[in-house]
Order: sequence, then C-alpha cells, then structure tokens
Amino acid sequence: MSEPTFKHYTVMKKEVVDSLDCYNSDKIFVDCTLGGGGHSEEILKRISPNGRLISFDVDSDAIKFATERLKDYKNLTVIKGSYKDIDIHLSNLGIDKITGGIIFDLGASYHQLTNLERGFSFLHDSDLDMRFDMEQKFSAYDIINKYPENELVDIFSKYGEEHYSKRIAKAIVNNRPIKTTLELADLIKKSTPNIKSKIHPATRVFQALRIEVNSELLNFENTLNKVINLLDIGAIISLLSFHSLEDRISKQFMKKYSLNCRCDKNVPVCNCGGKMLELLNKKPIIATEEEIRENPPSRSAKLRSARRI
Repeated sequence: MSEPTFKHYTVMKKEVVDSLDCYNSDKIFVDCTLGGGGHSEEILKRISPNGRLISFDVDSDAIKFATERLKDYKNLTVIKGSYKDIDIHLSNLGIDKITGGIIFDLGASYHQLTNLERGFSFLHDSDLDMRFDMEQKFSAYDIINKYPENELVDIFSKYGEEHYSKRIAKAIVNNRPIKTTLELADLIKKSTPNIKSKIHPATRVFQALRIEVNSELLNFENTLNKVINLLDIGAIISLLSFHSLEDRISKQFMKKYSLNCRCDKNVPVCNCGGKMLELLNKKPIIATEEEIRENPPSRSAKLRSARRI
C-alpha cells in the first residue's frame, strides 16, 4: 500500500505572516504548528538569513513532508514535540525570549482529516483514533469505550456544544464496544432527532473527541499563559482559530493582557505589572471571499494579533 499524499491548504497565509511584520528581520520567530509548512515557508521567505524560525509539530507525517519542503532553509529548526512544552524546548536551544513573533494555527490539517488511517472523519470507515501524535497511546477508542457516561456527556457538551449529549452518551454506553468511525457515526445518527441540516449529526461529537484526545483547548490555554512571558518587548503573537471555543480563548487572552490592570478589584495597589499587549486588530481578521471559494473551511477562520509592550 502506497503512502498517502500529504495535502494541506494553508489558511490565510498572507494575512497571518503579514501580521508578524517580519520583512528582512533578523529576530527569532516561532510557528507552533508546522503542518504542511505553508506559514513556515512564508516566514522563511521574508526574514533575513540571520533571522531564525523554530517550528513545532507532533505529527510525524507533517514533519516528514515539511522538512523535505523546507530543506533549503538553513535558519529553520523543526522540533518533533508539542508546543505545550515550548518553554522547555526553547530553553534547550539556548533561547530565553521570542524576539520576533509567534503564530498558533489551531485545529487539524486536511491531511489528518482525510487520511483513512487516522480516524478523524466519519466519511470513511476506519478505527477510532484521532491522535495528532501517533506515538501517543490514548485515542478516541479509549474515550468511547472506557469513559463513564457522565464524562461523555460533559465532553460532548463542552467541546462539541452538542444539544443531544445525554442521548448520545447513553447510546454509546449501551452499545459498547464501538470500534470504527462509521459504527459511531451511525449510532449517533440513530440516537438523535432526524433534523434537516447541512451538518452531519456526528460532526459535533467528532470535534469533541478530537479535542479531548489531543487536549487541544487545555494545551492552547496553558501555552498562551507561558508564551506571554516568553515574548520580548515588540514581539507579535498571532492566533488563528477555527471554531468558537478556540476563538473564545484567544479573545479572552488578548483582552486580559491588554488591560491596564489585571489585579483583583479588592487589591488597593496594582502589582500585576500593568498592560502587556497592544491589540493590532480589535476585530478578528477573516479570510477573503476568494480564499473561501478556493477553500471553503477557511470561512470559519479568525485571526487575532497583538504586540508585546
């Protein structure tokens, strides 16, 4: 069996890299999700040969593809690891500050969603998996077949904003073991009302499972609180999100650190250090109509950027 072709559309490539203001820069930049290498390549094209880019990914397929694509750039360091450990990885490289900027491109790639062996999609039958990092042992199978009913309800509601979480969770527990994506999708369809919608009834549950398997929102939020102290004065942070839960975290982070004071209202004297971020766009930047026609999933993308002050 031949290896699947790695396909990935780089969403809002120009807008994201424009936000870093990195033309001919000799500073240090970070791409938290290498993916197919689209954003990384655009950054490398713009920064000077003395500039440096550190790119992270946990997906071996992405690293293999992007490393080959970017092999001619000598100022690129690719790290096989999660951005949640960014402070450790940068320290190991002798880097204490991100002097230029950092981007987060959240969510799964086209390659991950369409690779039949990865189990992200209910459009094809495959084992329940959904791991970004294939070396990780915990998968969607473990959630579906081992989580108690109340925990399933919680993650479907919290991460999928699924209205029928209780029905779906009960049906899952009563029909275990469930081994494949189509088994699960069919069960969800049967356990929810037949409502006319462009969205498949399993969509929200599959999103919730992917987020839970990969600790996406938890890792993102925790990493943002690390990154704020890793940013040098003048460095830019850009956050590209694809659904409301990610964007909510992005918006709250930007709002919190752009306040003149973050102290408790009962504290008589400010001791938080004051404002740390200057917002570069008050409203999120969205994809152009042309890009949305070319790549429909781009319609949900929102870009928020700020400068460390």
